Amino acid sequence: MATKIPENLKYTKEHEWGLVEGNTLTVGITDFAQSSLGDIVFVELPEIGSELKKDDPFGVVESIKSVSDLYSPVAGKIIEINESISDAPEKINEAAYESWLIKIEMSDSKDADSLLGAADYKSLCE
Repeated sequence: MATKIPENLKYTKEHEWGLVEGNTLTVGITDFAQSSLGDIVFVELPEIGSELKKDDPFGVVESIKSVSDLYSPVAGKIIEINESISDAPEKINEAAYESWLIKIEMSDSKDADSLLGAADYKSLCE
């Protein structure tokens, strides 16, 4: 099955996606990640207001196969978490790119420039 990789998003080598909107980065896990994990049964998200450094772990995704840490693609402060994902983690399996996890107010919006574009991420997944 071909993995969906939307062109408008940025990606990490840890298979997270990010949507840049001004100084805010919305973060989720990619379609490739959710299909590799299998059925997601639990998601642990951080507190709003938590400060993250780039590459800091910020949460955990648990599937029937494994437990995986989530890593922050940028430095900044968590300004919103997706409560509905905590209640229904299977939404990530159903629609990975609509199922965001956290929103980060970036310390430096240039951090997002270091993330992978769709073509580079596609190469990583092949």
